[in-house]
Amino acid sequence: MKSVRDLPEIVKDKTLNVVTEYNSIDFHVAGDTITGSQYELCQFISHRSGLTVQLYLENDLETAIRKLENNVYDVIAQNIAITNENRKFLAFTVPITYDKQVLVQRKHNNTDSVPFITNQLNLAEQTVYVTKNSPAVLRLKHLADEIAEPIYIKEITGYTSEQLIYMVANKEIDYAVVDKEISLKNIPLYPDLDFGTDIGFTQLQAWGLRKNSPLLLDSLNVWITMFQQQVSVNSRSKK
Repeated sequence: MKSVRDLPEIVKDKTLNVVTEYNSIDFHVAGDTITGSQYELCQFISHRSGLTVQLYLENDLETAIRKLENNVYDVIAQNIAITNENRKFLAFTVPITYDKQVLVQRKHNNTDSVPFITNQLNLAEQTVYVTKNSPAVLRLKHLADEIAEPIYIKEITGYTSEQLIYMVANKEIDYAVVDKEISLKNIPLYPDLDFGTDIGFTQLQAWGLRKNSPLLLDSLNVWITMFQQQVSVNSRSKK
């Protein structure tokens, strides 16, 4: 039987073990500076709680969930879609953000024989790449049922969404699906790519943790709410 690791055990250890993904949105190192929305929230939690937040990087959500269950990590600090499927494995904090999935493809070009997708119906018989355990998988399966045509889904282990974007730009693959927030960050870097076709509906996203850590969940909800309120106040003061 696995030992319980909830807030009392974490406080005793004085360390909260958090795993996030390395990308331009969540956690990013530029020179001597560390930036990213998840990093900033973790820093806030460390300051409010008095805990040392030990950050780890993991590009594969399935691996992160397995290590979470084995008490290696306490929290998965990624924007994970709050879905019934994901609730089977994770407890979720209060929503942190909301997002949707978009198609990544090269812009229409007479020298490129790959069909340019103008709507979801055109995805019939096409191969689409996503990161392993992406919420886009379920949406693409439902879409295939809706259009009564197959969509071939390739889940890539160990790759980030930004790596898939690069692969499309480099013509290693033709289509990928990523979160819209990630796509917006990458538009200036890839002027030859198109991110304009929505694939999924807007979904609430949050951090994930073990279901047997209710005290940690309650505290995280308080800290996250405080952080969101502070960000909101700062945003209004700048207007």
